[in-house]
Amino acid sequence: MSNKAPLVNVDHRAWLQALRGITTATNERTVISTGLASGGVGNSAPVVDYTTAPAVAAALVVANMNSIPLDWAARFSVGGVNMNFFIVKQLPVLPPDAYLEDAGCGSRYVELIVPRVLELTYTGHELEGFATDLGYQERPFSWDDPRRHRLQCELDAIFAQIYRLERADLEWILDSRSPGTSFPSLKQHEIKRFGEYRTRRYVLAAFDQLQRGEVPELATNPAPHDVHN
Repeated sequence: MSNKAPLVNVDHRAWLQALRGITTATNERTVISTGLASGGVGNSAPVVDYTTAPAVAAALVVANMNSIPLDWAARFSVGGVNMNFFIVKQLPVLPPDAYLEDAGCGSRYVELIVPRVLELTYTGHELEGFATDLGYQERPFSWDDPRRHRLQCELDAIFAQIYRLERADLEWILDSRSPGTSFPSLKQHEIKRFGEYRTRRYVLAAFDQLQRGEVPELATNPAPHDVHN
């Protein structure tokens, strides 16, 4: 072994998409997927790869996997604490053509989803390669918890519409009546923190906007950027 060459050759502009392999149906979210800077990962973070249009495909699949409609379906499949690939393969991940459909508000779904994923993901220079692959050349976005929550809720509403859910269906998924509870940990946490089940209100408000043919409101506001280098 030569000590003149690095043991690992890491492309600092490369990135990965990974899933959290350890989970449970009682968590706030069962499926969690995100972009990571290129590097070594363990078997508790399975990696997803794409052969074509990797950045756009990754953005769409990340958003889909992190959405409440898909998470609700995943809760029926996870019996233990492992998000095994045989479970992932059964999840109702949308086909590529679904994102090219008209969202009814003057944009296609892909145009609504990708900018939100970019802002939620690109909060540090480690993922500059991912942002560049999506055609974004500016600084990372600042980490703003209230705004991030609204963006995630807007994505939940967008995916509810892509899945052709009625408002009553979405209400049930978010907060089914006792004894069936869909997201009890999420609801209890938000009531304790905010005094209300805020995700439910935000998602339904964004869903109603889409149903009226309106773009959810945050899309019209300028996104903040990180002021640090």
